Amino acid sequence: MPNRATDRYNVTQKYLMTRGQAINFPPQYFNANFKKDQVFGVVIDIPMTSEILTTMVCFINGAANIYFNNGGEYTGASQKYRNLVQAAHTLVANAGQILSKCEKTKKYDLPKGRTNNIFLLTRNGVYKKELAAGFIPEDEPELRSFYVMYQRVLSEIRNCQLKDDAANRMAAAK
Repeated sequence: MPNRATDRYNVTQKYLMTRGQAINFPPQYFNANFKKDQVFGVVIDIPMTSEILTTMVCFINGAANIYFNNGGEYTGASQKYRNLVQAAHTLVANAGQILSKCEKTKKYDLPKGRTNNIFLLTRNGVYKKELAAGFIPEDEPELRSFYVMYQRVLSEIRNCQLKDDAANRMAAAK
């Protein structure tokens, strides 16, 4: 449960290390010649409840993983599910639309309260935007569009989890 004075989430060392590795992921991994400010990865901290913080990591190749502050994770689904790959790729490919609304940063603080932290990864560094949960102003169409895209990725991840659970139950029943 977050400390009410600071509104911080309890996190494991594994979570902090994995999140840090994602935010600092090298563009060279993709064997692509990215422009300086071209987004190749998106890392979003998404508070789910007052105790549960998730971090969704998506890359230009369609990889999408989710990590939980308690050390849990859901990874590897992009290797099996095309819809997830398409949703993650679309999110990252369109993330440049909000780059001008972000600030370049070297600080990767965890979110406070219900705020979503969005980190855009470029060759030129990491850019951050904080997004208040549940409220995106009407005059911010790029942010609204980006929010819809990352909700779609979350939805696809959930669909993949449900398919994996069903497959595991079927295998266990045999």
